[in-house]
Formats: sequence, structure tokens, C-alpha cells
Amino acid sequence: MTEPIQFSMALPNAPGSRIHTHLTILATSILLFCTSTTAEFSSAPVPSLGSFVYAMPDRYNPSAPLSTPLYTLPSSLDFADRLAKTLARRTNLPVQVGSSVNFSSAGNGGSVEEEMEAFRQLVTVVLREVEKARAG
Repeated sequence: MTEPIQFSMALPNAPGSRIHTHLTILATSILLFCTSTTAEFSSAPVPSLGSFVYAMPDRYNPSAPLSTPLYTLPSSLDFADRLAKTLARRTNLPVQVGSSVNFSSAGNGGSVEEEMEAFRQLVTVVLREVEKARAG
């Protein structure tokens, strides 16, 4: 079992807002939790648990991983599901993703472009960490 990797990254176009992650890479699976905070964190309400999704590669159709939402919150389900499926497809491992990331504090109020940029950055960093773990 490997030690969890914790990191945070700035949300695009949102000064003071960050995505915080807790990543555990095992030989047979990946576990990722992510949430977001803002500069006004101390006065903000406690964030919800978010959604929790399990995804695994489909050996008969590798380009379309299978996913099952285990705990759903409508505001975070799509992001968690897309993240789990993308990581399962790219790593060929089962992936569990818990996400309560909220883009409402982003510069344009959480536009699709802002969400996709954060998604790309998060996938890039996670894949880099997985490659480092595989290399030893």
C-alpha cells in the first residue's frame, strides 16, 4: 500500500480558489477525493460530501469505461463521473472518485470552459502521479 498523495491547485480564473486532492494509488486501483475551497473559506458553510463514483475499464470496449454512482449529489455527480471514467480509461485500473468540487466561485461563475480547464489540469496531475508510482 502506498502513502496517500495530497496536493492542491488553483482554479483557473478564480484567485483564492483551489482544488484540494487526496490521491491513493494502489497496485490494483486508484482512490481520489477532491474538494474546492475559496478565499472566504472561514465564512463559507461547510462543504457537502459530494458524489462518490466507482468506474472500471470495460475489457470488451476499452474506450467506454463502466461507472456506478455510489453516493450522489446532483451538483457534483457529473464532474465525479467524468473524472472517474477518464482516469479508468487512461490508467486501465478501477477508480473511485469522491468529489465536492464547486465552480460557482470561479471567475465566470463556473462556466463550462472553467470547469473543463480544471478537469484537464486535475487529470494531468493525477496521471503524472500514477506514472511516477508505476515507475517505482
